[in-house]
Amino acid sequence: MTDAEALPESFEHIDEATEQLVEDTELPRRLKDRIYGAIEENEGATEAEIEEIVKAVVARYDDTRVDALDPVGTVSAQSIGEPGTQLTMNTFHFAGVAEIDVTQGLPRLIELVDARKTPDTPTMTVHLDEEHATDRDKAREVVWQIEATKILALGDVSTNVADMQVTIDLNEETLQKRWPTYDDVGEIAEEIQDKIESELKVATKRKGTTVAFGPEQPSYRELLQLVEELREVVFKGIEEVSRVVIRKEELDDREEEEFVLYTEGSAFGDVLEIEGVDTTRSTCNNIHEIHQELGIEAARETIINETHETLAEQGLDDVNVRHLMLVADIMTNRGTIESIGRHGISGSKESVLARAAFEVTVNHLLDAAVHGEVDDLDGVIENVIVGKPVSIGTGDVDLRMGSGSAMKSADD
Repeated sequence: MTDAEALPESFEHIDEATEQLVEDTELPRRLKDRIYGAIEENEGATEAEIEEIVKAVVARYDDTRVDALDPVGTVSAQSIGEPGTQLTMNTFHFAGVAEIDVTQGLPRLIELVDARKTPDTPTMTVHLDEEHATDRDKAREVVWQIEATKILALGDVSTNVADMQVTIDLNEETLQKRWPTYDDVGEIAEEIQDKIESELKVATKRKGTTVAFGPEQPSYRELLQLVEELREVVFKGIEEVSRVVIRKEELDDREEEEFVLYTEGSAFGDVLEIEGVDTTRSTCNNIHEIHQELGIEAARETIINETHETLAEQGLDDVNVRHLMLVADIMTNRGTIESIGRHGISGSKESVLARAAFEVTVNHLLDAAVHGEVDDLDGVIENVIVGKPVSIGTGDVDLRMGSGSAMKSADD
């Protein structure tokens, strides 16, 4: 073994003979370590028992390996497509958090394989660092930085038609709760006043926590328009995140419970910059945002996790994760996220017949004829269409019978 492959100190009961037996196998490193762990737990195991364990693991590993020329793509398509017919059509499901709606079932699976830019119900799961995760008040401070705060959440808005004025009566208690770092609510009201002036392009007057403004020229229509525009102004937080729910959870990797934030709306890059957010564990259900912020490998992992969770939520978690990994690999192997459809992977196949078999058949055939394309009939779909043996499995093996001299002359 090399220094990099040296046994961890925790495997103190592994002797050289056992180590040699395990290391001589072609098992991956993680399986070898699991064998060592099993032997370590059973200190009294004899050499024969240890050898039996190693042989059993090797046999199981060899049985699960893909044989040469196996049609892994077709098998994966069948393995996902068949249980996919059992998915519900329910667009919304309360996935562990009663207040947050998320797309699940068949619509969510379609979203993922279509690689849609924006999910129907974008959401983020935001984990907090040690300082904020166990203190509800500190967790609430992070919530106020994420959740979009609009005027209706800060006080009462009234319209005076006679004076052509809109008056905002800010609630002092609400201001102190949402701006906990400020000692004087007057400073908060001044910031809100400046925000109104910059967003609505109007002159304002402030008295304490009351802010008033109106249109430049008396106009009932403009007055109502100002009120509507005011409702959409975001004074604090991230505009795309309409709501944040705090939930106390017991996580597998932590001994104590901690607060986790679930959001309606997604702006993953902005959330990662907020103080108190654990950037190593937070995630979102938008694979494109993950790709943009964390890279293509993270996007691949997200596709695998999201598809697996979607199937598991419907009771179909027995689909082998390797099939989902193959789909994720196909979608991301070029360094960008491609959909599985005529605008992505299926539409970019070299085979004319394979493209035509998926969607818009006539268009593909006409375009191929115009450009003089040639189909080499290398894949599964095109050979099925023309009735030829498919060049996978036994169909990719040529056998010839004859005498030794005849075979020799044929090879020459």
